[in-house]
Amino acid sequence: MTLSLDHIRLTHPHLYQAFSLLPDCELHLHRIGELDQYWERLKQPLRQVIMPGDTLPKDIVISGEYDLIYAGGTLSLLHAAVMAGKYGRKVMIFDRQTPAKSTRDWNISRNELLNLADIGLFTEREIDAVIVRRYKTGWVEFYKPDGSQKRLSMENVLDCAVDADMLLGLAKEKVVAASGSTLLAGTSFTKCYQFDDHIVVQVADCKGQPFWYKAKVLVDVMGILSPIAMQLNEGLPQTHVCPTVGTIASGFENIDFDTGEILVSTGPADTSAGKGRQLIWEGFPAKEKQYITYLFFYDEADSPNDKSLLSLFETYFRTLPEYKKPGTDFVIHRPVYGIIPAYCHDGFNRTREIADDHIILFGDAASLGSPLTFCGFGSMVRNLHHLTADLDRALSENNLSKRHLEKINAYEPNVASMANLMKYMCFNAATDEPNFVNDLMNEVMIVLDDLPPHYRQAMFRDEMKIEELAMVMLRLAWRYPNVLTVTWDKLGVQGSLGFFKNIVGWAFSSVR
Repeated sequence: MTLSLDHIRLTHPHLYQAFSLLPDCELHLHRIGELDQYWERLKQPLRQVIMPGDTLPKDIVISGEYDLIYAGGTLSLLHAAVMAGKYGRKVMIFDRQTPAKSTRDWNISRNELLNLADIGLFTEREIDAVIVRRYKTGWVEFYKPDGSQKRLSMENVLDCAVDADMLLGLAKEKVVAASGSTLLAGTSFTKCYQFDDHIVVQVADCKGQPFWYKAKVLVDVMGILSPIAMQLNEGLPQTHVCPTVGTIASGFENIDFDTGEILVSTGPADTSAGKGRQLIWEGFPAKEKQYITYLFFYDEADSPNDKSLLSLFETYFRTLPEYKKPGTDFVIHRPVYGIIPAYCHDGFNRTREIADDHIILFGDAASLGSPLTFCGFGSMVRNLHHLTADLDRALSENNLSKRHLEKINAYEPNVASMANLMKYMCFNAATDEPNFVNDLMNEVMIVLDDLPPHYRQAMFRDEMKIEELAMVMLRLAWRYPNVLTVTWDKLGVQGSLGFFKNIVGWAFSSVR
């Protein structure tokens, strides 16, 4: 059922009031409804979308041939622009909505964005143009009832607010300018057919009309809703999730536009109506007088908690004044939302499936990024050089089997190990005291505050070295001996063993 304002008038009154002022509210409600269908899809029989070539209907017509076909039109544009512009590959991008339009904005540091200049995708001037605000400092703070929480300040961490649509728009221009490349809007993935030397991708336009395209490789960038990721991982594509909602707005009272609030909790876990969620806020200055606020929580993918974005948006608008108070001139410019995926690998290396013959997954579809900070965007920016160079080499050498393509991925042993820390931030109403997450994270903030600044920067930029993590963990265990019991309770036998395997794999991993 397609959501509309009438559907939420009585069930979500705060969301209704806020969205009724937006000119494109119905579009956003439709997209939120699509994302919320993810939870039902996990319960349904596994849909087969990767088909053997001999099942392709004989009477179909191939509408175009490409080196690469990208399913999904957001992060794919960064990769496709390099493949088309630098390597001369013929690419096609299709999206069920509009390519180069995102439901989220991004924060990152300028030095990391400069990776996009180093690879030749953008000039330094173009990169500076998409940075709509830079703040001077940022901080992290977790609630304590007596007000004794540690505010951990840091420099050069997520300190650039990036206009996602502007960045993607620049990449789109470069794709369109490349000879033979194509972008399709209002086009949905249906299934694909694998052959020994190519793949045929079946799509449907907005009227349901089918079309078929041929490529050497299908690049799945369909995000958390990817049916390919669902099939390759036998219906269990994520272990953890981070439902996230927010707005880009102006008119808040007493906003500090020189400071970013990276992780902020304002109370104990929400245990109302059987929920078990430690709600966390983020606040970032944006362009001019605009300010971005997010509300999210970390959770196990199979927990009984209500993880719907619709419900979280209602909580967001109801509790927003407790975090940032809207003034008389408060205006919402755009809602932002998504389900950030996380996957904790139970092994010494990557254990999630991210490729098949003539198929490779990137971004949230691959779920190899950090759920704590960067999501798929940061992972793509950090790894774009080798994600493009290695795939171009595979195309040139015709090494397009699963065995070869799965080696071209953004798996980072340090990120995989750090992702285990996200498990500590998943509140469990059955075992945890209401302020458990806040109390534990306060101890982590105190430990980081006692160490040189590069420790906190490395943790929140996904650059931590194994010896640095060991130092943090040892100091935390000294200050908070219960962390060992907590680790056993939160991770269990399998999870604790998995964490150990990740650390060992990190220790013995070769530097790319």
